[in-house]
Amino acid sequence: MTVTHGRPLAADITDILVTHCGLDAEAAARAPAASLEELGMDSLALLELSAVVADRWQVRIPEQTGQLSIAAVAELVARRAEPPGHTENSIVIAAPLPLVWDVTNDVAGWPRLFTEYALAEILHRDGDTVRFRLTMHPDENGIAWSWVSERTADRAGREVRAHRVEPGPFEYMRIHWRYTEEPGGTRMTWVQDFAMKSTAPVGNAEMTDRINANSAVQLAVIKEKIERLAGGHDE
Repeated sequence: MTVTHGRPLAADITDILVTHCGLDAEAAARAPAASLEELGMDSLALLELSAVVADRWQVRIPEQTGQLSIAAVAELVARRAEPPGHTENSIVIAAPLPLVWDVTNDVAGWPRLFTEYALAEILHRDGDTVRFRLTMHPDENGIAWSWVSERTADRAGREVRAHRVEPGPFEYMRIHWRYTEEPGGTRMTWVQDFAMKSTAPVGNAEMTDRINANSAVQLAVIKEKIERLAGGHDE
């Protein structure tokens, strides 16, 4: 459980409910899984809870908070109080920038470039902007995750900006690709800025760790494949 000032956030939420909303602390202790409505918190009490939470943590909680337990409210506040996710990962590929650019911006060919994508379907093109659907290989539960993204390439500026059109578990996901020439070849950098929805199975911090780990794997794979192409070898 997320802690503030050395104690569980649920304790802070309980204190707010007792002090500002008229919660019976003993009743709450006897029924920790009870919803706020079951604990007698009416609409006015929930409005007061929302106001105090907004003032203390700069977090807005939904109207259906009354259906949640104190622990669930604390988890919701903790998620929404987290700083947004941000990652930056890069790798130097021993290949000329035009080759790196062409290969990594061939979205239809991403299933051959990345190990995680089973399908990349181009939905629409408008100049340098492409909208596409990505489908991943099935996960350990047999689920093949899929979503629509859009990216706009700026070859002269050596950058690409992309975002998820169908955010799924994300409130938003924005990705900035940068390409720079270096003595050893081309550095490709991925910068991702995002926030998870409060209903997502993981929060911003955990997703940051996941993205960093996966980016290292995918960048290494891409580096190997493009360097093989640059050396005149088939993939």
